[in-house]
Amino acid sequence: MKIDFGITLGIDLGTSTVLIYNKNKGVVLSDMSIVAVNKDTDEIIKVGEAAYGLLGRTTGNVVAIKPLRDGVISDYEITKKMLKTFVDTATSQNNISRILFRPSIVICVPCGITEVEKRAVVMAAEYCGARKTYILEEPVAAALGAGLDISKPCGSMIVDIGGGTTDVAVISMGGIVESSSVKIAGDKFDEAIVRFLRKRFNILIGDRTAENIKIRIGTLSSPSKDDTMDVRGRNTATGLPMSVKVSAEDLYEPLNEIADTITDTVCMVLEKIPPELSADISERGIIMTGGAARLKGLDKYLQNRTGIRVIVADEPEMCVAKGTGVAMDNLSELSKRAE
Repeated sequence: MKIDFGITLGIDLGTSTVLIYNKNKGVVLSDMSIVAVNKDTDEIIKVGEAAYGLLGRTTGNVVAIKPLRDGVISDYEITKKMLKTFVDTATSQNNISRILFRPSIVICVPCGITEVEKRAVVMAAEYCGARKTYILEEPVAAALGAGLDISKPCGSMIVDIGGGTTDVAVISMGGIVESSSVKIAGDKFDEAIVRFLRKRFNILIGDRTAENIKIRIGTLSSPSKDDTMDVRGRNTATGLPMSVKVSAEDLYEPLNEIADTITDTVCMVLEKIPPELSADISERGIIMTGGAARLKGLDKYLQNRTGIRVIVADEPEMCVAKGTGVAMDNLSELSKRAE
């Protein structure tokens, strides 16, 4: 049996999804950042997609939670156990090397993360058995995963819209020139839908339903009142089940408000960079990555507001994870950044 002596894993520790990249095999795990826990004993019942099925349906002493909020760890104990389960799954085919040689881990964090938050991420990786942990900024990983050559003295703009945060960065010569991170992203679109339906139709829905509505009829481009979906939930007045018909046109305004905040962040970063880099970005365009980049019409919305061509990367939700794989070729540079 051939032993893989040098396992290095890349981890996109997202608010909604965790992806793990193996240099030799590509993305080996993609699962939801959700854990079902027995709140009396703190025992983990289910992790990932299996726990997702319990959201809004648990009773008694079992609760389904998201241990990451707004792009950072909100429940350290649960996060480290969830991550260890995922890492064990991702390395299950390398049992011998995992026992003899602990993996190195490249793990991504949002721009603007505090030292305390960064340390929590490193400690979680160490709990998973990492012999060495490298921190990589998400926009840099996203740019690498999107296939950009960021080593040249030429400006590239990345707008990485995940579940909990939107990271906007201008990158040149391998580093971030200007960046901003806001806790407005895919989850906020879902929350906006929940608030709107409660206010307009007096219906209460859960996160799963809101996300499904966003995917099916949510759009920021030419919404139609004929594009509809039947939504089931609970009447806020009577507490009884009810159903309403919601159109894409209905959702435009609440989605628009969230998109405005993201666009304002992009404009703020553009205003701060040197004119030469602005010219580069005008010529090359803005690259959108992250799962929320798939929201219909968001690219055109941002393009209309900035006047700059916006390109959605191939498999945008995979870019950060793939970028860790590219970064693995230069771990010494990551070590210098951490110093």
